[in-house]
Amino acid sequence: MNGKTEKTKFPYINRELSWMDFNARVLEEAFERENPIMERIRFLAISASNLDEFFMVRVAGVKEQVNSDYRAEDPSGLTPKQLLPLLSKKIHAFTERQYSCLHRSIVPAMKKSGIGFLFPEEMNAEQKHFISDYFDKVLFPVLTPLAVDTSRPFPLLANKSLNIAVRLKGEEDSYFAVVQVPSILSRYLEVPSGQGKAYVLLENVIMYKLGELFELSDIQSACPFRMTRNSDLDIDEESEDLLIEIQKSIKKRKRGKPVRLELLQKCDPETREFLIDTLDISEDDIYGLPGPLDLTFFSKFASIPEYENLCFKPIKPVYPPADFWGYDDIFEAIREKDRMVHHPYESFGTVVDFVRSAAEDKDVLAIKQTLYRVSGHSPIVAALITAAENGKQVTVLVELKARFDEENNILWAKKLEEAGCHVIYGLAGLKTHCKILLVVRRDEDGIRRYLHMGTGNYNDSTAKIYTDIGIFTCKEPYGIDASSLFNVLTGYSRPPEYNRFVVAPHGMRSFFQRMIEKEVANALLGLPCGITVKVNSLVDPDIIVQLYKASQSKVPVKLLVRGICCLIPGLPGVSENITVYSIVGQLLEHSRIFKFENAGNPKIYMGSADWMQRNLDRRVELVFPVEDEDLRQRAFSILDLMLSDNINARVMQSDTVYAHIDKRGKAPCNCQTEFSRLAQEAVKKFIEQDSNKPFRPIYSTELMNKDKR
Repeated sequence: MNGKTEKTKFPYINRELSWMDFNARVLEEAFERENPIMERIRFLAISASNLDEFFMVRVAGVKEQVNSDYRAEDPSGLTPKQLLPLLSKKIHAFTERQYSCLHRSIVPAMKKSGIGFLFPEEMNAEQKHFISDYFDKVLFPVLTPLAVDTSRPFPLLANKSLNIAVRLKGEEDSYFAVVQVPSILSRYLEVPSGQGKAYVLLENVIMYKLGELFELSDIQSACPFRMTRNSDLDIDEESEDLLIEIQKSIKKRKRGKPVRLELLQKCDPETREFLIDTLDISEDDIYGLPGPLDLTFFSKFASIPEYENLCFKPIKPVYPPADFWGYDDIFEAIREKDRMVHHPYESFGTVVDFVRSAAEDKDVLAIKQTLYRVSGHSPIVAALITAAENGKQVTVLVELKARFDEENNILWAKKLEEAGCHVIYGLAGLKTHCKILLVVRRDEDGIRRYLHMGTGNYNDSTAKIYTDIGIFTCKEPYGIDASSLFNVLTGYSRPPEYNRFVVAPHGMRSFFQRMIEKEVANALLGLPCGITVKVNSLVDPDIIVQLYKASQSKVPVKLLVRGICCLIPGLPGVSENITVYSIVGQLLEHSRIFKFENAGNPKIYMGSADWMQRNLDRRVELVFPVEDEDLRQRAFSILDLMLSDNINARVMQSDTVYAHIDKRGKAPCNCQTEFSRLAQEAVKKFIEQDSNKPFRPIYSTELMNKDKR
């Protein structure tokens, strides 16, 4: 079918509406009374941050389609014009639920822990003096009130910035000014309190002291507001210099068309009308909220060090992981057998050490790597720079089009180039999303290629909270494939016939179609069959149609889909043999795993691709088989444990509602804390073995012989 949707209708949930259902599952965690209060606050902030990005990209995209009179139906049968009001209704209901969670559930729970936010009018004299002093010494020098009149147009406000609209009394009509709440300062300020902890929000301090900013004017009203802009980049990939083109596009993002206006419900009508007219925004795009606006600040608030006891018990990565225990030489460990690391239960430091070792090893000749998203102070990039300075051939594909990481990636690309690395900026028309690292080394028995392939980004920061899996190998078929893939990425090579790799956009869709068809054929022959898949998103219409056909052929299908899932399970005659799980918990589930029963000889694959059109058709993605028998069994057990989760997991019903798993009669199972326990236990066994080894005295003759060596 080559990615084209069938004309006949089939059960399919619109992807935007499904995404809202996913964010609702995130918000559910903020309501969950069993979660520590700071984690509930954090989930609320995550749901707000998710919604910001959703507006900036997805809602903005639907609006552009409506404005351009695009009338094609999506696989769910909705046109953009039909979708927009449904989406608006769902988002408005969602934001009401966010603030209900905050004011009815979280705020009372915070008070029980002795934590509260105050308005200036609720403060005693000492507290008012404190915030006045802070305003005079810190805030006042930073603030810049901007008048809006015929000679001074409405300012170009930054996307997602928090501002205060001030209505001032004129001789005949009102006139307005805007004060931006400075993002450079903490959004919350602790004030002296005799009991517990008390905080005040920065915008409330500013509004309390507005009179000092407008001494010559009569303030009629003031209202915080926040605007979200269309931030999807429009990049001309035919440009001679992609780096410059993306830098231009990032600047355009700051002045994209407004797609949402948030303001307080108690905003006075005249100020509200002024903002609507000035920003040219429709009524459906206005969100009147009880406040405070921009709940994303709660992420930092929940991370205040003194509140660690009000957070989840941290999942501490083991280092070194059991698979590398006892090896000083990482190359020796990989030569002996393939190795697996499961992050963050096992430290990402293993991957960093692999690159660092390669950078310093005199026998390493070349390093090649893809980078999609990296951290602000990336040890991986630092190691690549060291490698180049040490004379290694270093080739790095930096994907400049990684959304919202463009500026960071441009910065690193320039530093890598300055250090002497060969830097490639991806392929025209395709994002390079695969996760692969190739080290070419001169071993005693000849040139050998060492590989790391993963499901997640080479990002040491996100590796602490995203669950991902990486495989190390030096098996020749994988090494040949890796060299071929890099030749495609860096030159004009034609996509080859790979030995082990499954690579998009040229071979991955057909591969998955063949694997599903094979399970159907096995079912018809009465052979063992089944499909178990873990992805972040399941959107692709053709894959969904095939899974429905598999279900109709009695193939049991188990899907672990964290986010968007457009497939509907449990429909009689269509999908009654399909179960859809979503795990939302302390960590963000990010790994992609694909298991096919294969007539009793199960095959398992991992990689970077979700089951979406963009991953299968418009990106360079890598999926690879896990062939080492020990690692295969471990991969199977990872899937089994996730399917046993009854704490973080929810199951989609045939009415598309997600329900918690019934725990009655079952032992509680949180797969994330259990993976952490297993990783700790595996290392503990090695520590105990080492501690039980008898001490062996070293005699002088041994020392003499050692010196001679």
